[in-house]
Amino acid sequence: MSETPIAEGGASYAAAGVDIEAGDRAVELMKEWVRKTQRPEVLGGLGGFAGLFDASALKRYERPLLASATDGVGTKVDIARQLGVYDTIGHDLVAMVMDDIVVCGAEPLFMTDYICVGKVHPERVAAIVKGIAEGCVLAGGALVGGETAEHPGLLGPDDFDVAGAGTGVVEAEHLLGPDRIRKGDAVIAMASSGLHSNGYSLVRHVLLNQAGLSLDAQIAEFDRTLGEELLEPTKIYSLDCLALTRTTEVHAFSHVTGGGLAANLARVIPDHLHATVDRSTWTPAPVFDLVGRTGQVERLELEKTLNMGVGMIAIVPQESANVALTTLADRGVEAWLAGEITDRAAHTTGAELINDYARG
Repeated sequence: MSETPIAEGGASYAAAGVDIEAGDRAVELMKEWVRKTQRPEVLGGLGGFAGLFDASALKRYERPLLASATDGVGTKVDIARQLGVYDTIGHDLVAMVMDDIVVCGAEPLFMTDYICVGKVHPERVAAIVKGIAEGCVLAGGALVGGETAEHPGLLGPDDFDVAGAGTGVVEAEHLLGPDRIRKGDAVIAMASSGLHSNGYSLVRHVLLNQAGLSLDAQIAEFDRTLGEELLEPTKIYSLDCLALTRTTEVHAFSHVTGGGLAANLARVIPDHLHATVDRSTWTPAPVFDLVGRTGQVERLELEKTLNMGVGMIAIVPQESANVALTTLADRGVEAWLAGEITDRAAHTTGAELINDYARG
């Protein structure tokens, strides 16, 4: 029987590829950014085993409902890695988590993050957390903690991924959703900032693999490089949506992520009703046309994969539409009346897009 060879000098965590000191330095570098997100209800500082949030703040609610969501940003992280730009991807993470929470009318309270890397580069990790912290400020929630994990042997030295989870609260009687929607309601669309954080497997396949475009390539339609366009941070709508609920009646929101506009809108439409969105009311940004044209992607495939220019939908009573549009305009959010709620009748799905790109 052969003997198992014994390593000379003894094994160590560092020899296995995990640098604890680098992780400690990353924590020190990120502390100032985390502090910028703090709300009065947050107790303690960064470095504990758990983030603390004073739940006595919820006593002002008659029946507080906690809303929770978790998400990541998908393969968009590979664009950030290739470009060496790490301080925007956190905005995407916050948007994907907190904008899901606000859909039911909940106020974002706090979130935590998980950053997985092949090798800890302290400044790089701190830049990612900086983006997350800036996103939390835009969403109105605190960043109360997180985890940075080093996975040598599983990830390359420059590889990383991010994920997060968030919690919000809404008064039970103010909960938004399908039960509130009525025939005749207006469908208001809010413009996306670009691709957001969905469909990047398709986008990367078409633009980088098939077409062989360089991320440094100047694209005339964008007036900037392809990489800059693809890294445009996801729009965070949380505070804008909450502002709508304070200024007028809102029946539902829909966050347009994976699955596209029709599929996500259908998620909040009750079985007996139908949402019709008129595609002639807006023109998608050039990046959507570039993906479709370059990859000869069928329109239906584009529509069910990408947001096509709409990142959030608000469904309001028809008589509230003008107030809603004014509120959003005052907050610098591009928005427009895009459709209406009708009887389901002969429709087989909860939402549909009418008209083609030629009319858009």
